Amino acid sequence: MPRRLPEKTKNAKRKPRRHGSKRRFRSNKPFFQMAPVKENQELEVLIDDIGSRGDGIARIQGYLIFVPNSKIGERIRVKILRVGGKFAVAEKIN
Repeated sequence: MPRRLPEKTKNAKRKPRRHGSKRRFRSNKPFFQMAPVKENQELEVLIDDIGSRGDGIARIQGYLIFVPNSKIGERIRVKILRVGGKFAVAEKIN
Protein backbone atom coordinates (compact mmCIF):
# COMPACT_ATOMS: atom_id res chain seq x y z
CA MET A 1 0.00 0.00 0.00
CA PRO A 2 1.46 3.42 -0.97
CA ARG A 3 2.37 5.88 1.71
CA ARG A 4 -0.06 8.75 2.22
CA LEU A 5 1.13 12.30 2.75
CA PRO A 6 -0.37 14.51 5.45
CA GLU A 7 -3.01 16.93 4.24
CA LYS A 8 -0.73 19.99 4.77
CA THR A 9 1.95 18.86 2.35
CA LYS A 10 -0.27 17.09 -0.13
CA ASN A 11 -0.77 20.12 -2.40
CA ALA A 12 2.27 22.12 -1.31
CA LYS A 13 4.29 23.74 -4.06
CA ARG A 14 7.68 22.07 -4.40
CA LYS A 15 11.02 23.49 -5.46
CA PRO A 16 12.44 22.02 -8.66
CA ARG A 17 15.35 19.65 -8.21
CA ARG A 18 18.77 20.97 -9.11
CA HIS A 19 20.94 18.57 -11.05
CA GLY A 20 24.25 20.37 -11.03
CA SER A 21 24.88 24.02 -10.54
CA LYS A 22 24.36 26.46 -13.39
CA ARG A 23 26.75 28.87 -11.74
CA ARG A 24 30.44 28.29 -12.23
CA PHE A 25 33.27 29.25 -9.92
CA ARG A 26 34.15 32.89 -10.41
CA SER A 27 37.29 34.50 -9.11
CA ASN A 28 38.25 38.14 -9.09
CA LYS A 29 41.11 37.38 -11.51
CA PRO A 30 40.32 37.90 -15.19
CA PHE A 31 40.22 34.73 -17.28
CA PHE A 32 42.64 36.11 -19.85
CA GLN A 33 45.55 37.92 -18.26
CA MET A 34 47.11 40.69 -20.33
CA ALA A 35 50.82 40.06 -20.75
CA PRO A 36 53.06 42.70 -19.11
CA VAL A 37 55.62 42.20 -21.92
CA LYS A 38 55.57 42.66 -25.69
CA GLU A 39 57.45 40.93 -28.51
CA ASN A 40 60.92 42.34 -29.29
CA GLN A 41 61.01 44.09 -25.90
CA GLU A 42 64.35 43.96 -24.05
CA LEU A 43 64.34 43.44 -20.28
CA GLU A 44 66.67 42.65 -17.43
CA VAL A 45 65.35 39.67 -15.46
CA LEU A 46 66.40 37.42 -12.60
CA ILE A 47 66.15 33.67 -13.21
CA ASP A 48 64.47 32.23 -10.13
CA ASP A 49 63.47 28.72 -11.19
CA ILE A 50 64.12 25.97 -13.75
CA GLY A 51 61.37 24.54 -15.96
CA SER A 52 60.75 20.87 -16.71
CA ARG A 53 62.70 21.13 -19.99
CA GLY A 54 65.68 22.81 -18.34
CA ASP A 55 64.85 26.39 -19.34
CA GLY A 56 65.29 29.16 -16.79
CA ILE A 57 62.11 30.84 -15.56
CA ALA A 58 61.82 34.53 -14.74
CA ARG A 59 58.66 36.21 -13.48
CA ILE A 60 57.35 39.70 -14.12
CA GLN A 61 54.15 40.55 -12.20
CA GLY A 62 53.46 36.80 -11.89
CA TYR A 63 53.81 36.29 -15.67
CA LEU A 64 56.26 33.51 -16.66
CA ILE A 65 59.15 34.10 -19.04
CA PHE A 66 61.11 31.05 -20.21
CA VAL A 67 64.79 31.67 -21.06
CA PRO A 68 66.77 28.75 -22.56
CA ASN A 69 70.41 28.16 -21.48
CA SER A 70 70.19 30.05 -18.19
CA LYS A 71 70.83 29.12 -14.56
CA ILE A 72 69.11 29.94 -11.27
CA GLY A 73 70.33 33.18 -9.75
CA GLU A 74 71.52 34.75 -13.04
CA ARG A 75 70.55 38.35 -13.71
CA ILE A 76 70.52 38.66 -17.50
CA ARG A 77 69.24 40.85 -20.31
CA VAL A 78 66.71 39.12 -22.55
CA LYS A 79 64.75 39.85 -25.71
CA ILE A 80 61.16 38.58 -25.83
CA LEU A 81 60.64 36.33 -28.88
CA ARG A 82 57.09 35.06 -28.41
CA VAL A 83 54.23 36.11 -26.12
CA GLY A 84 51.39 33.73 -25.23
CA GLY A 85 48.41 33.89 -22.91
CA LYS A 86 50.17 32.37 -19.90
CA PHE A 87 53.89 32.68 -20.67
CA ALA A 88 56.51 34.22 -22.94
CA VAL A 89 59.70 32.85 -24.49
CA ALA A 90 62.86 34.96 -24.56
CA GLU A 91 66.51 34.67 -25.59
CA LYS A 92 69.66 35.91 -23.86
CA ILE A 93 71.35 39.07 -25.11
CA ASN A 94 75.13 39.29 -24.69
